Amino acid sequence: MRHCSLLFLMLLFCGSLLGQTQTKDLSAYAPTKDYPNIYTSTLHDDENTTMFLIFIKQGVRQHLHQYHTEVITVLDGQGRMFMNGTYFDIKKGDHIVVPPNTPHGVLTTSSKPLQVLSIQTPQFKNKDRIWLEKELPNAAPTATPSATKPKKKRKKKKRENDIPEFEGEFD
Repeated sequence: MRHCSLLFLMLLFCGSLLGQTQTKDLSAYAPTKDYPNIYTSTLHDDENTTMFLIFIKQGVRQHLHQYHTEVITVLDGQGRMFMNGTYFDIKKGDHIVVPPNTPHGVLTTSSKPLQVLSIQTPQFKNKDRIWLEKELPNAAPTATPSATKPKKKRKKKKRENDIPEFEGEFD
């Protein structure tokens, strides 16, 4: 009987450790090395979701994800985001949902890097990113593209892609 009680207590203790919520203070996170433009750190990864903390000095070229929804929360800095044909300003506290097959990108407009929490669902294995631009634009237009000359649609081409401008987790 004594062994059963001890075993029960051990199972209860181990179960409580496994069920504990993991918390992270994102304000304490910082890139572990110098980076030219973008630094990523994976905060969580499982078959359903991948969470990244991303620091962006200049911007992220326009791209899309065919199969992933991306949820972005701005933690620090400011930027000018492009999403599905529209430009808009983003700042700390903003929350953006990017559905699958939605062109998007961002230019950092603050003197400090843009810091965002990016949540991809389902799990992101760095293979569902289709680049729509080769370079960052010099500046985002102040008017929406519908008010300017329409751009020709580019044929979407799925390809395996390494991301040379990303540092950190994607090395």
